[in-house]
Amino acid sequence: MVLETRSPEQTFQIGKALGEKAKSGQVYTLNGDLGVGKTLFTKGFAAGLGIEEPVSSPTFTIVQIYDEGRLPFYHFDVYRIGDVEEMDEVGYEDYILGEGVSLIEWADLIEEILPDKRTEITIEKDLEQGFEYRRITIEEI
Repeated sequence: MVLETRSPEQTFQIGKALGEKAKSGQVYTLNGDLGVGKTLFTKGFAAGLGIEEPVSSPTFTIVQIYDEGRLPFYHFDVYRIGDVEEMDEVGYEDYILGEGVSLIEWADLIEEILPDKRTEITIEKDLEQGFEYRRITIEEI
């Protein structure tokens, strides 16, 4: 599925709609260049899970855990990961095999350990379409 947005609010709303439908054990991967709106999308996703606390990118901690929503939410940002083995140190498998929902930003950096079954989300800019334009591709793997 390919969706187009023309405002940050629309990007947030698409994330929220996905979060509202998310089920226990699902893994979502999120890729896109710096500044395309991955964190904004994730904030919407968290809102869809009923999480009201502020959501930020866990760039320096690898994973941020939110327990207050209808499901536990495990938000990974692997942008700064040096070696895929670092994921073992944070208990990656415990999260993705757990009862919550996992969303992994920059997932292409840990491609070799991603589960076979996941939802891949890619956010892209196209400046010819305007500064706020985003193309969001959602694919079930």
